Amino acid sequence: MRQHSKEEEIILPPKRKNNHKIASRFRGLLPVVVDVETGGLNPAIHPLLEIAVVTLSVDVEGKFYRDNTYAYHVEPFQGAQFDPDSLALTGIDPSYPLRFAIPEKQVLHLISSKITPLLEKYACQRAILVGHNAWFDLAFIQAARKRVQLSDVPFHSFTTLDTASLSAYVLGETVLARALRAANIPFDIDQAHSAIYDAERTAELFCYLLNK
Repeated sequence: MRQHSKEEEIILPPKRKNNHKIASRFRGLLPVVVDVETGGLNPAIHPLLEIAVVTLSVDVEGKFYRDNTYAYHVEPFQGAQFDPDSLALTGIDPSYPLRFAIPEKQVLHLISSKITPLLEKYACQRAILVGHNAWFDLAFIQAARKRVQLSDVPFHSFTTLDTASLSAYVLGETVLARALRAANIPFDIDQAHSAIYDAERTAELFCYLLNK
């Protein structure tokens, strides 16, 4: 079982940036890539267990690239139910003490603290969640927000950018691994279903589709 810190932050080497193009490209919305791992498929009864957030930037040539990654292990909420098939797929043991999981409310505050400064930096009004089957990730975030009674999170409440749909249109593929293969982006099936790994590969796929 891997050991994790409470917050994993991966900072990539700096590139020259062209930040103003982000707001103009998405009509004032800031794309942020998210992947969640959960204890099942129903956000009302199954818990959020992992979440990774990947920010994007644009270089001087107008090309999007993966920027920073922030990842957290999440404590199951009180009374959460678990689907054994989902836990078998992800390999997550929610009771393992060295997960260093933190409560949902703290996780959402930490994510907001990373995204909110970027909204001002890039002159955007709101973040928009980018994900592979993005409705799933947003549903779990919104369910967690309601449980902890947060009035808001930085993401648009219903609009998403879905790399599954984009990949179907551009590449003729909807499955993440197949879409990555079609885009010649390396994908290791043994690392799949980790929030960090899936979020970073989704970010690379999204940048590929945008830049193409």
